[in-house]
Amino acid sequence: MKGARNHQLDRRTLLKLTGATGLTAGMGAIAGCIGDDDGNGNGNGNGNGNGNGVDRDDDELTITLSQFPDTIDPLDHITGDYFDVYDHIYEPLFDFEPGEGIFPRIVEDWEILEGEGATELSIRNDVVFHNGDDLTAEDIAWTIDRTVDPDIGVVSDIGAFGLGSIEGAEPLDDTTLEVHYGAAPGLAEFEFGNYARAMNMQWAIDNHDAENEAVSGADAEDFNGTGPYEVVDFTSGEEIVLEAFDDYWGDEPPFETVTFNADGEASGRVNALETGETDLTMNIQPTDAGTIQSADDVEIRQVTSFRNIFCPMKNTVEPFDSQEFRQAMNYAVDNEGIVDTILSGFGEARGQPVAPGINGFNDEIEPYEQDIGMAESLVEDSGYGDVEIELTVPQGRYLNDAEVGETVADQIDQLDNVNCSANVVDFGVVSDANSAGVDPDTIEIPFYLIGWGTITGDTDYGVQGFFTIPDNEARTFDDEELSDAILDSQQIEDPDERREQLEEVNALAHEKAPFLFLHTQESIYGVRDDIQWEPREDETIYIWDMET
Repeated sequence: MKGARNHQLDRRTLLKLTGATGLTAGMGAIAGCIGDDDGNGNGNGNGNGNGNGVDRDDDELTITLSQFPDTIDPLDHITGDYFDVYDHIYEPLFDFEPGEGIFPRIVEDWEILEGEGATELSIRNDVVFHNGDDLTAEDIAWTIDRTVDPDIGVVSDIGAFGLGSIEGAEPLDDTTLEVHYGAAPGLAEFEFGNYARAMNMQWAIDNHDAENEAVSGADAEDFNGTGPYEVVDFTSGEEIVLEAFDDYWGDEPPFETVTFNADGEASGRVNALETGETDLTMNIQPTDAGTIQSADDVEIRQVTSFRNIFCPMKNTVEPFDSQEFRQAMNYAVDNEGIVDTILSGFGEARGQPVAPGINGFNDEIEPYEQDIGMAESLVEDSGYGDVEIELTVPQGRYLNDAEVGETVADQIDQLDNVNCSANVVDFGVVSDANSAGVDPDTIEIPFYLIGWGTITGDTDYGVQGFFTIPDNEARTFDDEELSDAILDSQQIEDPDERREQLEEVNALAHEKAPFLFLHTQESIYGVRDDIQWEPREDETIYIWDMET
């Protein structure tokens, strides 16, 4: 496994968990886990995997997500839970390691065509789709075109946010293609290295009219990728069952059968883990971490993620068209206090769009500090005194998201000259609001809480989809100065010069306050303790990284 990742409970985490639970028993259980090399030293005889009476099959794995995919089109989303499912069916073209870059997978080799705004990709010649068809460069080129061109099949958030500089692709023969882009080659490589996938072009057109609409269906046969797993059973909205694909070109995956389901309630996910109904789940709430640590045969694993939590404010509608008002919202909220109390320390207050460790993160930018007087004064300066606003908040997608959002709304509401309420909704409502664009005649939700993981490790991915203007109907902010600063950075090939420009982009974003900046969160997972697996900073779950 590449990369330095933190999945063990250190002393700081121990103190967090103890503080979060306040349980003496939890303390003992956690202490028993730390520094105990034999794995069953808690003295209750449950270290052999049968302490809770659960009969597990080592060839089967169940993963419980916080949200089940509401589409079967692999390009019709940009949601982490969806990638966790679909990447095992429609595998990435490259392997990507956060902080290290991309590595060969289906694409064996690639070469930048200097001065041509293109990179040539060479793919393996032994890859087949689950229906038996050979993968060709034409399939990949068509999939890339379908991702970035909103007139082909589906308006893809992967295209808008993930492949922002990619203009299209062209097959040269069965195993080579060119990817064309309008940015520096290094940035384009980050983008197609993370987000390029392969669909079976002719199958998708013949069976799903995929050049004109999203792929849809309710049967296992409606999925057809090249990944290590194929779909054998599918219940829309509930469960998808995968089995290892016999003709997969790569290594045999570690489990024969994998089931994905979802539970939007954190308590439900914890209960499923404790009772053995699932083997791995995500978004464990800090208050539940001690409970899992004291349970049999399961444990907590965590990593500081690349995900920032924030509240976009669409500046094409009142009162968010005022920079003073947007800054006031930032001064109204006590980020440090929210992290310490609601997240039990599992996070860090932030004042810019990306997290530490991301290329272009600006060390000199501090989070906004709560200043009620400043906030009320800026509201008056904006001309929107006594305005009423609503913050739309998802539930179950991020750490204590609903409670965080309700607290943010309450703190804003405590200003003498702003009335603010929270509206808790399903994540899909927030996701749709985020991609709805900035047309003032169509905006229904201008102020909402959402999270974004800058999984490429580069600031561009954390800002371009939100802030750039040309050919970006899904943006959340309309400001030419900020857009131009990002576009300028995309053309800079010198790494040091580009990093400095990205630091300026983050500084400009802090000043213009397109978001109410909140925090960088830690990702907390509950997992069966005999599964060898380390969580990633980009929050992606790859089964092929696991062992038992």
